[in-house]
Amino acid sequence: MPEIITLLQQQPVLFITLSALLGLLVGSFLNVVIHRLPKILEQEWLYNCADLRGEEITEAPKYSLFFPPSACPVCGHRIRAWENIPVISYLILRGKCAGCKTAISLRYPLVELCASALAGLIAWHFGFGAAALTAMLFAFTLLALTFIDIDTHLLPDDLTLPLMWLGLAINIGGVFTDLQSAVIGAMAGYLALWVIYWLYKLVTGEEGMGYGDFKLLAAIGAWFGWQMLPAVILLSSLVGAVIGLGLIVFAKYGRKTQMPFGPYLALGGIAALFFGQQMIHFYLPAS
Repeated sequence: MPEIITLLQQQPVLFITLSALLGLLVGSFLNVVIHRLPKILEQEWLYNCADLRGEEITEAPKYSLFFPPSACPVCGHRIRAWENIPVISYLILRGKCAGCKTAISLRYPLVELCASALAGLIAWHFGFGAAALTAMLFAFTLLALTFIDIDTHLLPDDLTLPLMWLGLAINIGGVFTDLQSAVIGAMAGYLALWVIYWLYKLVTGEEGMGYGDFKLLAAIGAWFGWQMLPAVILLSSLVGAVIGLGLIVFAKYGRKTQMPFGPYLALGGIAALFFGQQMIHFYLPAS
């Protein structure tokens, strides 16, 4: 093991290549998480509601991230090992199910390629070490949260809260910031959007965002400290406003159409990961 660590430290190209390949494999698993986690949470919610009402709970087939095995939702064709190779299988199958020839969403290879690109860039940016390995976990989680929020307008606590606690844990050792800044960042991240939420609701009578957004920003604050939050909020808001206006003008979205804010927060978090110091120095030159 020490020899492998030394090799990865001395051969950055090898580390970047292996990280990119790892990203492809993780991306394939993230597709499962994106598709199944909301369904698992919905099933748990239905069970809890039935239990509170005192109703008899009918046993349903066990459903988890690992069971049942992946299958085509149209024809039920069981996905074989060779059909589940990241990106390559999609190309071999020409983007169609091997059983019924139904088109497979382009999202699947897109998520895999995004995970691979993020892992490779993180390996290049940080080099082998704790910062790179934990940063990959951060980026992979944001990628899953992005697509879950796009699909369901939800940011599950099962991902946001562990992400926040992990950020606090790794900063005990000062990997990305000092622990005091991380703790303040977690509190300030949550409270900042909580205040905005209630001000908007008092003025308009409507909800402008969900509680998951508060927790996601709290997680970003826990990873990079309170100093990063103004830049993350500003960048997320600007990108969200530009894309929102574009959808209204070109895609004919209504002004009342709800659009998830999580993907823009995730983008701000990735920007903080790669350009954190530059972002802080932009508005805190003396820091």
